[in-house]
Amino acid sequence: MNIALLGGAFNPPHLGHLEIAKQLLERKRVDEVWFVPTYQDHHLRSAVVSSSDRVAMLESMLLPHMRVSLIEIDHTLDGKTIHLLPYLPKEHTYTFVIGADWLASFQKWEQWEELLKAMAFLVIPRKGFLNEPLYTNMIVFHPIRDIPSISATEIRRRVQEKLPIDAFVPQKVAEYIKIHRLYI
Repeated sequence: MNIALLGGAFNPPHLGHLEIAKQLLERKRVDEVWFVPTYQDHHLRSAVVSSSDRVAMLESMLLPHMRVSLIEIDHTLDGKTIHLLPYLPKEHTYTFVIGADWLASFQKWEQWEELLKAMAFLVIPRKGFLNEPLYTNMIVFHPIRDIPSISATEIRRRVQEKLPIDAFVPQKVAEYIKIHRLYI
């Protein structure tokens, strides 16, 4: 099976993440999309809610052929993609999905050249960012519908300010955030 890996903190997961997964499946780019939440995220400076909360929110928004992979959490990995590789089941092929906003700093990723040898990278265009530089084994995904440019930081800010978040997250995620009093 060809699996798309969508990694990140998912703090919280939002409609942008869901739309990427839906389009990858609709376009038959992959057989499944695995959301791979980080155990901890070395990129974020702000506090990340518990992994159990992030997993529950992700699970609430799954559609057919989508799943949450607990590889990073179960193995307490540090969020660096290279450290994920030994734990991926060998019977599948993998494509790692990144936003174009990561391209400018991709050479700073730990063992980035090894990552490109290990799996393909699919680049999702992001408003305000160039789809370059592209490296060997990277291709740009051309969406059939606009993928909303949503900031998890903005969602957290809106929750703190008691503003609605319905336009940014699936209804079940919004309900989970409210019920569990996250980000306040």
